Amino acid sequence: MATTSLAQLYEKPILANWDNLAFSDFDGGDFTYGQVAEYIKSLHLFYQVSGIKKGDKIAILGRNSARWGTAFLSVLTSGAVVVPVLPDFNVTDTNHILNHSEARIVFAQKSLLDKIDLTKAPGVETVVMLDNYTIHYSKDPDAATKLDDAFAYYQKNASSVRELGFYQWNREDCCIISYTSGTSGFTKGVMIPERSLVSNIVFAQEHMPLQPDHKIVSFLPMAHVYGLLFEFLFPVTLGCHISFLAKMPSPQVITQAFGKVKPHLILSVPLIIEKIYKKRILPTLQKPVMKVAMAIPGISGIILKKVREKMVETFGGRFFEIVIGGAPLSADVEKFFKRINFPFTIGYGMTECGPLISYAAWDKTMPTSAGQLVDRMEMRIDSEDPFKVVGEIQVKGENVMLGYFKNDQATKEAFTEDGWLRTGDLGITDANHFVYIRGRSKNMILGPSGQNIYPEEIEAKLNNLPYIAECVVTDRNHKLVALVYPDYEAMKTDGIEEAQLDHFMKENLVKLNHELPKYENVTEIQLVKEEFEKTPKKNIKRFKYT
Repeated sequence: MATTSLAQLYEKPILANWDNLAFSDFDGGDFTYGQVAEYIKSLHLFYQVSGIKKGDKIAILGRNSARWGTAFLSVLTSGAVVVPVLPDFNVTDTNHILNHSEARIVFAQKSLLDKIDLTKAPGVETVVMLDNYTIHYSKDPDAATKLDDAFAYYQKNASSVRELGFYQWNREDCCIISYTSGTSGFTKGVMIPERSLVSNIVFAQEHMPLQPDHKIVSFLPMAHVYGLLFEFLFPVTLGCHISFLAKMPSPQVITQAFGKVKPHLILSVPLIIEKIYKKRILPTLQKPVMKVAMAIPGISGIILKKVREKMVETFGGRFFEIVIGGAPLSADVEKFFKRINFPFTIGYGMTECGPLISYAAWDKTMPTSAGQLVDRMEMRIDSEDPFKVVGEIQVKGENVMLGYFKNDQATKEAFTEDGWLRTGDLGITDANHFVYIRGRSKNMILGPSGQNIYPEEIEAKLNNLPYIAECVVTDRNHKLVALVYPDYEAMKTDGIEEAQLDHFMKENLVKLNHELPKYENVTEIQLVKEEFEKTPKKNIKRFKYT
């Protein structure tokens, strides 16, 4: 269905916005579109003289930055396959990816060089420092000279930079291999073709509220497709100005960046939104005097209006919409945001779809849904009644991957016999193709009388109770147990001693079970001493605790 190409999507905005700012490192340097083009062309020349051919793999290991984005575009527009490596991967996983992907060149941030063990990834020929595009290591003794000469050539021949000549991919060519870091513990390389990238980007151009002079803050990990597509690849095609946040994205750091940049579109994961709500909004609303005031119709409207204003200001004050994805949003948080008419929406996708499956604008979406099936995809629910009976969500269409790199067995298991991608997510739909997700099929627990129990729904309720930072609900000897990491920061603020935790957890257990059907009642809360291990998307690695 797509008539455009990746080359067209990027050549036009670069030329049209040549002197405008393209990338900035937050509290760091700026790069115009023309400067980015010069870097891209210089790196293209370096790849050429280094013997890189169509389909060869080039990996990028680093945190979000202007040079990360520039290096990524240089690979994507050269005909080589880009392999983004999450900086949070451990040494073993990092070298497995470099070796398994057959990466010949690696761009690596200086602070992450110790994660590369060339004895474990013998196919790597050259390591380029991402911080300044200099050679850190190479099997080629002339690599440094070749790289310097490539940059010098386009500095001397500045006019030829505008002849971009980006590589024209075929629709079914693999452009990106994205290694997932899922909650199941298995790392697979998802092969994303040109048609999927183009389809996702064009959909975003047609449906998301972003214009050429708008600003974006990139803080989600760009080595994951959610942040990569919607905080980077899509905005660049419009000529937007992107500020990269390299620091770990705590709510405080993020809101500081929002206040300075004032972005027009915000992408987030639920964890960030829920923390801001829990730390900045909930304590005020739970004060006794506020509870009384909220019960008075006229006064409650004024209070909610002020709360909305405070929330909008927290995110910079001029955004059109916040798109939340990557994990389920707490039902209580969603309900409250709807009540104050906050401009947020929930989307749904997966790496294997590059990533988009469903989305709807904030003023058009349906409550509790994960948006509407996008117009270039088909969906079916594997149940006898997709409108009422929960079943696995299965999809096909433009956005779907080619398969898993060098893993035919996993690819076969990912699809049904008639060609539908198994998402592993459970849900229902409605007549207008809105998607309502209930949980992951692998997380579902079978109740004592055969009921389907979705632990994510119980965890969402538990996370909103006092002094609970995060939790995992699991089945222990046919009884539901909640593992809880306490919110020590809130305890310190309220002057709560650790010895008092047992009392509060017993109260929380009573409150929780009062809201749940009998078969979903949790029998015990067990405290854990350390935060749960998470994926870079901040989803808990459940397999380690269940």
